[in-house]
Amino acid sequence: MLIRIISLIFGLAMSVAVLADELTLNSDAPKTYIVKKGDTLWDISGIFLKQPWLWPKLWRFNPEINNPHLIYPGDELRLVFDENGQPMLVRGKPELKWSPSVRKQLKDQNPVSTLPLQVVAPFIRYDHVKTAEELNLLPYIIGSDEGNKSSLDGYKVYVNSDLVIGQSYGVYHKGSEIIDPETSESLGFNVKLVGTGKATQRGDMSQKQPSTVYLEGVIREVRSGAYVVPVNDEQQYPSIFTMRAGSETKGLIVSSVTELREFAKYDVVMINRGNVQNVQAGDVLTVSRKSPAVVETDEGPQYTSDTSRWNRMASANNSDYDMPAEPIGQVMIFRVYDNVSMALILSSEKPLRVLDGVTAP
Repeated sequence: MLIRIISLIFGLAMSVAVLADELTLNSDAPKTYIVKKGDTLWDISGIFLKQPWLWPKLWRFNPEINNPHLIYPGDELRLVFDENGQPMLVRGKPELKWSPSVRKQLKDQNPVSTLPLQVVAPFIRYDHVKTAEELNLLPYIIGSDEGNKSSLDGYKVYVNSDLVIGQSYGVYHKGSEIIDPETSESLGFNVKLVGTGKATQRGDMSQKQPSTVYLEGVIREVRSGAYVVPVNDEQQYPSIFTMRAGSETKGLIVSSVTELREFAKYDVVMINRGNVQNVQAGDVLTVSRKSPAVVETDEGPQYTSDTSRWNRMASANNSDYDMPAEPIGQVMIFRVYDNVSMALILSSEKPLRVLDGVTAP
């Protein structure tokens, strides 16, 4: 039975300006390609395009195919050009040979998979964002069997909660607070995964007896005060990400899991939009940066950063022009909270920064 795959809408992930540009083919793009078992749309698009997320743009010029995303092992993809010189992919029609006694099937009738979790999982950090109120409700480590200030693999730590014996728990440290630059309100704290462990003894907090957790997956030293959360809570992702254009989303990059000021492809960043603003996992957003401000001086136009304080003060908003914002990358939302979301950088023409804008394509 044919299992219809979930459509992966890469083309909608681009901004209007980028969509207007011609597709950029790889210099070694083949003229034909035979789909193999195990191929993903992301893999195949990378064979032909320098921008893998523009895969559907190659297909939509072809009126013969009702659903270009439903392709199968054994299909031949041919690279051709339309009357305007634009590249497009057409699919060779499969040949099925029949006889009175034998039916020969020349291709595997299972569609190729879409962008699965395993493709992006190596780049997704299992960190979270928690508000101060949410953190106050979480159990935390109060000490260890060794009496040290920090613990490693093989240590036993004690938690001020009645945990479930045999349950695995994630251990988190509270990172920096995330402040919305537009409202100056707190969006929460960057909560970093530092290890995992398993509850070996249930406590009884009614008698002030803590539970015991045996640490067995420490990434960095675990300190007293670290929060403890069941592994199954908030650490699961969909097996397939259905990528789509974010709807009417406009916000800013406000932080990253590395807490650095600049980041590149496959880094994880936070934006100041979430469930309240109808952001959804799978939304693809364009990252843009406003061009440097310019002021007019007696010596001609100068960048605001290069001119005198007097010239800057004489100009509204330190600029005489409303300089355009240019697209410099794309991100995909993979985890959404009330007023903040975590996103994976899919592409970047230059290092992205805190306060770069994000908008729907």
